[in-house]
Amino acid sequence: MNPLVSIIDDLPHYGPAAVCVKHINWQNLPIGERAVLNARQGVRYHLQEAVTVLDPLTLTAVPHDGETIGEIMFRGNITMKGYLKNAKATEDSFSGGWFHTGDLAVVNPDGYIKIKDRSKDIIISGGENISSIEIEDVLYRHPAVLAVAVVAKPDPKWGEVPCAFVEIKTGVDVSEAELIDHCRQTLAGFKVPKEIIFDVIPKTSTGKIQKFELRKKIGSRQAIDV
Repeated sequence: MNPLVSIIDDLPHYGPAAVCVKHINWQNLPIGERAVLNARQGVRYHLQEAVTVLDPLTLTAVPHDGETIGEIMFRGNITMKGYLKNAKATEDSFSGGWFHTGDLAVVNPDGYIKIKDRSKDIIISGGENISSIEIEDVLYRHPAVLAVAVVAKPDPKWGEVPCAFVEIKTGVDVSEAELIDHCRQTLAGFKVPKEIIFDVIPKTSTGKIQKFELRKKIGSRQAIDV
């Protein structure tokens, strides 16, 4: 099978590359625990040589502690050959002999990978890496929330802090303080959004949230979506 020549978009298309192999004993677990386990990736597809999570700078494997964030990388016969007519992008994406996906993840002690965020969406606040997806997941659990997107907001003390844009369901009232308190019940203090902005969240025609537009609104240094 020849390597595929394709142009990859922002989404983690891992369908034939890495899968979540389910264990029989998972069937006896409560549905919430099963959902957490089933949401993971990490078992390579048959035609894929390897999938791993590495430090993007040193290319060393991250510890399997479920905490240390690295970048998901692939190597194998079904990985794309390169970006069409873009040698520089191809060289950067395959640095060190691995395809750099741009997706950040942790590896659990059992070897399964949990995707945490896109590299450009990670928020670095006071030297701490904060996953925007983790905050969004918590906010989506609030019954009043219809849609949410978390981006980095510039901050004079911490460099940047989480800021959440939230759309509320029709006919439901909720305050900023209530949503922040909801986050505090689950998240560490430094991960709690410092501001909740109630607004219509911009989306593409296919429903994908345009975070770069939200970054522009709050003056983020990562306002350009590349």
